[in-house]
Amino acid sequence: MDRTPKMQAKPLLLVDIDGVISLWGFPMDMRPPGAFAVIDGIPHFLSTRAAEHLLALQGAFELAWCSGWEEKADEHLPHLLGVPRGLPHLTFERSRADVSARAHWKLAAIDAFAGPDRALAWIDDAFNDACHVWAAERGAPTLLVETEPRDGLREDHAATLAAWAKGLGAAA
Repeated sequence: MDRTPKMQAKPLLLVDIDGVISLWGFPMDMRPPGAFAVIDGIPHFLSTRAAEHLLALQGAFELAWCSGWEEKADEHLPHLLGVPRGLPHLTFERSRADVSARAHWKLAAIDAFAGPDRALAWIDDAFNDACHVWAAERGAPTLLVETEPRDGLREDHAATLAAWAKGLGAAA
């Protein structure tokens, strides 16, 4: 009989891009650390601070892109920000007709990707009431971290995520 303890999978960290890493709405004279880049003809201001926080959190989490960028995240962000190459990404239904007070266009894909028993944290700038209800009703620990598009992923968000993962027993 094997009595060695089973390794728990790291919690997932689902990362949106627009409003988390790609920022807007900040005063130009108070621009956060980062750089402008044109991606598929669209200008983005990419936060180097958010990238640094993600790099620091990868020891405690399994990172995955949870953005309408889908596979484009891995095509562009590793060489622009130094984030890891080869991170998985969620794939979403092309119809977003489900967006309402009772639903969110990402929830079905998150459920399919994470399953019901995997702890996860989700960073996004566009949660609705359905997201909070969904998180409260999940069987596994779930943390929603809401960002503002002008700031993106800040130090206090990263500290909250690290403490949450540590509380689950994830290595920091």
